[in-house]
Amino acid sequence: MAQEFNTIPETESDKQEAKAREILGSAGKNLVIHSDWKFDNGKNIHVGDNFLANYNWTVLDVGKVTIGDNVWIGPNTDIYTVNHPVTAMGRRDHLAKVLPVTIGNDVWLCGKVTVCPGVTIGNNVVVAAGSVVIHDIPDNVIVAGNPARMVKKVDFE
Repeated sequence: MAQEFNTIPETESDKQEAKAREILGSAGKNLVIHSDWKFDNGKNIHVGDNFLANYNWTVLDVGKVTIGDNVWIGPNTDIYTVNHPVTAMGRRDHLAKVLPVTIGNDVWLCGKVTVCPGVTIGNNVVVAAGSVVIHDIPDNVIVAGNPARMVKKVDFE
């Protein structure tokens, strides 16, 4: 399915949107996903209204990914729902742990952001470019860094 989506020319945005809706578990109105989009399943991804994912979005959606309304995903951003053990024995046994990811409303993940398994990002959040989100992020903040840390609490209203 990803390969089919990624072969649709950018000039055929209606076809891209229709294919994305076929792939996703659910999607609100005003859906834009640019290629190259990579995912495991697709049906575990649920996005709200006014969603934009820029180029090279990767989603390891073994688990559920829930994304709210008015969310922008910057280029080269990754969202992971699966993790592996840190022990060699666990990796040899091909063990994995699946944890959902939830992203609130009015969130902007700038370019090259990584969201790790089990993370919840609150509402009205900006995640700066290159950040790695390993812990939950509260509402109304700007975060940056690896690992992502709050740099500013803001009132976006």
